[in-house]
Amino acid sequence: MPHLFTPLRLRGIELPHRILVSPMCQYSSVDGFANEWHLVHLGSRAVGGAAIVFTEATAVTPEGRISPQDLGIWKDEHIEPLARITYFLHQQGAVPGMQLAHAGRKGSTYRPWSEKQGEVAIADGGWQVVGPSPLRFDHNYPEPRELTAAEVSAIPRAFAFAAKRALAAGFRCIELHSAHGYLLHQFFSPLSNHRTDEYGGSFDNRTRLAREVVEAVREVWPDHLPLFVRISATDWAEGGWTVEESVELARKLGAMGVDLIDVSSGGLTPAQKIVTGPGYQTGFSERIMRESGVKTGAVGMITDPVQADHIIRTGQAEVVLLAREMLRDPYFPLRAAHELGHSISWPAQYTRAASSSTPARGEVDGAKYARLCKPDDRP
Repeated sequence: MPHLFTPLRLRGIELPHRILVSPMCQYSSVDGFANEWHLVHLGSRAVGGAAIVFTEATAVTPEGRISPQDLGIWKDEHIEPLARITYFLHQQGAVPGMQLAHAGRKGSTYRPWSEKQGEVAIADGGWQVVGPSPLRFDHNYPEPRELTAAEVSAIPRAFAFAAKRALAAGFRCIELHSAHGYLLHQFFSPLSNHRTDEYGGSFDNRTRLAREVVEAVREVWPDHLPLFVRISATDWAEGGWTVEESVELARKLGAMGVDLIDVSSGGLTPAQKIVTGPGYQTGFSERIMRESGVKTGAVGMITDPVQADHIIRTGQAEVVLLAREMLRDPYFPLRAAHELGHSISWPAQYTRAASSSTPARGEVDGAKYARLCKPDDRP
């Protein structure tokens, strides 16, 4: 059996394989509400066989959004439309996952395809953004107001309330977004955190808020359900957050009940100098897992089944999380199974095209897959 298709137990959840859908911002909500776009976008990846399907970065407060069109879970009214999505994901055999996030100083910006870019003015539906220090992300981004100590102490509660709503909506895995230059990452990095109180200066102080968030969420999130944290392993910038600090943070979070570190990188500063290439971040996930003893997930330019299997087989990560490749091919897990010679369960609606005797979500072998959906035919 390919290593990519070995089961993985995370607390009370048994994943049939190691292919997960990474959070991908859709910028398609009104007032934070999920809608038909989210149902089809997330549901199609579940139909495609993904083990966990994560929502986009979902804001824990209105001011925690990246754009006015971000998904949200800051009020109880958000639960019902999300529950419709999780019900469908469950039906397809996928674990519904939600990424909880606060954008901090990178909030109140236009979505990528807008005619305007950068800061959304308050008069146009924007808001006053906040951060650990009053330092802009870039020249056309809003200037953040420095959070008071009292306001910082309220952030873990916002994440905890959001986690309780996620549970009520049917989600069974939570990921806390502490990467890509958003609020928790802003506290990590000396480039964005110039505070002199208990949340700034030393490593312990700069990671204090993230640890408080994990503690608050783990208190309300059931013990039998997994908790992930996404981090940027490095800022790719001189004087910023480092891989060594990521290893130490993973050790601390693992001891607090975090089950997996989703290892990305960058996003904190426009001055970053990233060296990219296929699987360019897997070395970070391998080192963090090896030195911290905490499971990791690998992300970034993972596009090929053999490549994904190699990452798992060589101990670079316990899971792979795909984003752009899942946009190109929502059925990547089914294709990967075919290319690696592994049988995988298909939806009954699709298997009937190959054999009227195939049971619901029955096993489909490589020959049937080849007749149904040749890899060379995909866009």
